[in-house]
Amino acid sequence: MTEYLQYNSPVVLTFFFISFIVLLINWITKGKSNNALFSTYRSSMLNPMTYVRLFTHIFGHLNWSHFMNNFLYILLIGPMVEEKYGSINLLIMIAITALVTGVINNLFSNYRLLGASGIVFMLIILSSLVNIQSGKIPITLILIFIFYIANEIISGIFKKDNVSHMGHLVGAICGCVYGFYIL
Repeated sequence: MTEYLQYNSPVVLTFFFISFIVLLINWITKGKSNNALFSTYRSSMLNPMTYVRLFTHIFGHLNWSHFMNNFLYILLIGPMVEEKYGSINLLIMIAITALVTGVINNLFSNYRLLGASGIVFMLIILSSLVNIQSGKIPITLILIFIFYIANEIISGIFKKDNVSHMGHLVGAICGCVYGFYIL
């Protein structure tokens, strides 16, 4: 059976399995593991866990629906992006996006941040840059900015929900920076 299965996207699949295990642990601990390890929020700069959570918050998800919404996109777009940019580059981009999103959340928000939404938006932007040619801006990138980014800005201003629209925007900006920097 295993000779027919291929671990075709190591970073994306490993990210999925770690996040799935974290989701199960969070369910078993009734949310305590997310609070302790898998969400980021303002806390003492003397606490070493503050720095760990700047990276680990991307593995935590509130519930199955939150997890599925993020990983449907990640599993759909991630393998193509990983193939284009390489596993090491994708791993670095995920880590930097997690860090930047966590730091910005801790500096400018009083809310707890968890989930891979920033990574999703980074991947969405990177996927629109996969076929970029030198000196040309893909129309898909412009359309993604119109639909996704404008929606996040509007939602962030007018909606009062538990969604980190700032995290989505930071992920998208990171995706743009990486896409143009790497290319």
